[in-house]
Amino acid sequence: MPSKDLTRRAVPDSADVDAGQAGAALVEHYPRLVRLAYLILPPSLGRNRRVLTAHSLAQRALPRGRRSGAADSLPAPRRADGCDPAYAYVRGRVVAAALDVARPRRWNAWPRRAQLPPLLPQVWGLRLFPRSGGADELALDQRLSALSGPARAAYALRGLEGLDDAKVRRVLEAAGVADPRTALDRAAGPSAQYGLLASAAFDPCSLQARPTDLLRRRRRSRGALAVAAAVVVCGTLLALPAGGLGAGHTAPPPDTGGAVSGQALDPAKLTRVAGTAWRTSARTDFSVWPARGDRTADTALLRRALAVWARPGGPVQVSATPGTPEGPPMGAPQLLYAGTVDDAVVVLFYDGLRVVRYAEAKDGGGRPALDFARVDGADETASDALVVGRTDGNVRYLTAPWVRTAGVRDLLAPAADARPLARSADGVTDPVPGPGASRACTSWNALALRDGAGTHLLTDLGELPPARLLAGPPTGPHDVTGAADLAGWAHTACLLPAVRSHGVRTVNSWQFASQQLPATGGRAAWLCTRADTWRGTGSRVLAQFRVPVPGADGGPDPDTVVARAENSPACGKRQPQVLAGVLWKSRDGQWYVLAAGSSQFASLATTGGVTGSTTGRLLAVPAKQGAKAQLTGRLTDGTRVSALR
Repeated sequence: MPSKDLTRRAVPDSADVDAGQAGAALVEHYPRLVRLAYLILPPSLGRNRRVLTAHSLAQRALPRGRRSGAADSLPAPRRADGCDPAYAYVRGRVVAAALDVARPRRWNAWPRRAQLPPLLPQVWGLRLFPRSGGADELALDQRLSALSGPARAAYALRGLEGLDDAKVRRVLEAAGVADPRTALDRAAGPSAQYGLLASAAFDPCSLQARPTDLLRRRRRSRGALAVAAAVVVCGTLLALPAGGLGAGHTAPPPDTGGAVSGQALDPAKLTRVAGTAWRTSARTDFSVWPARGDRTADTALLRRALAVWARPGGPVQVSATPGTPEGPPMGAPQLLYAGTVDDAVVVLFYDGLRVVRYAEAKDGGGRPALDFARVDGADETASDALVVGRTDGNVRYLTAPWVRTAGVRDLLAPAADARPLARSADGVTDPVPGPGASRACTSWNALALRDGAGTHLLTDLGELPPARLLAGPPTGPHDVTGAADLAGWAHTACLLPAVRSHGVRTVNSWQFASQQLPATGGRAAWLCTRADTWRGTGSRVLAQFRVPVPGADGGPDPDTVVARAENSPACGKRQPQVLAGVLWKSRDGQWYVLAAGSSQFASLATTGGVTGSTTGRLLAVPAKQGAKAQLTGRLTDGTRVSALR
């Protein structure tokens, strides 16, 4: 039976370790051990407690005596694999203790020591957390948080320590993991971005400090003084012979609002960027947007907006794009805009990760609204505009200071020029009819902005940052500018509601094949449209089939969607190939299975209800109405790929 003290379990070797050797190994490798503990600890602890607990576990990893007992044995000489035995011993104790914290506690059992808040180290009046990482680090942290403790330990031992699976299994077994093989299998879930583990985002020794909630601390201090005074008074009253002055009264409890930095609620602390800072800055994104609008000096408005952001109450309408945290600001955010927009008063903030929009009725009635949108990693083009208001089906945009001209282009009228769009001195555009306003989809307006990098098309998909429209293969998409690109988007625009309100950053539409239809049916086009998100996951992919319509005199018809997928790498940078098929009826009444693949395909085949194959990337096989076929293809390197579904 394993020992109850999980931090003293046996490790893979059997000789004793001197406490002095273990202490030297701990001091030499302390940052590495603390980082390992931080990665294994459950994210549910919160970053501040996770940092302190990681340091506490590393500091408690030494043996308790001059020499460890037989259960904690390691050989004194360096092992054949080159690992310092003293370090391996300390590492094993850190892993076991960190897993101890992650283990669920029984309802009828006392918590283990590691599961309690650490006695040492302690920090008063400050919250500590590692430095912020980029989008890749944030995505990896989210994926690791979904793993079990043993799986996180396996991932960290692989990536941070460089151990192979056999050594990882031995360390996990010594730490009391019942099923190390399952932990190793689950650790293979997050993509192997081991290099990110060395990032400052996972370093609990390189920290940022923020104050705890100053308002709450002040209230609690006053409450503690009041309680102490009450105790003194009550003690005095109890000492009175007649029982004191009568019945006592208790004070109401102090306000227990959420933990928000007092600096984040102070309008005077808001970051305000100079109007010309973007001209000389090394960065061109939201961080160099100046504070604009006719209400930037309205302290009462800014205070209300910050207070609602920090603690939105019941009447507040809150919305957030998928994957965007809705929490309060960690510190003083940047003010982008504060002003009157139609019948509303709008405030826009930016905190490095999110754009936050606060809106209230100009006459003071109605319910305030609070919108969150993730914009981390935004470049110059992605920072060209934000939606500042929507009224009666119209949209107003706030454009970046580097935008030179603005226009509106109807995607369903590719031959027409973009119409000029007027802007105020603060960069707010005139109202633009919202895209796809009519159910019949007779028009789809896109914003045409010209900046130093060229002209870009953006469209409103129901969120604060408009989505950028692109065309071309996934390995090199480009802005929609040429006649061919505009003609292609005329057939794709009315499919955009499929990705509305999904946190979309870019939408790329790409014609990957052209096919001569049987029975002189003309020439069909195969397209792939991919919507990528700000959060990196949740991409949506559509495969489209376009056939010529003889004598069509109306607007362009939308393409037929023959396949769709979510969270698929197909038609993207990581997997630029795509394969799709459709059951099609010719003019003479004959049905066919048609299929097409991108240029990476060397052969196609269909099985099941319809059998056929071809060398090349285009397939046409006679079939019956309602036939079910399974479509596959082989790439030029021999890899077998299924059709998009």
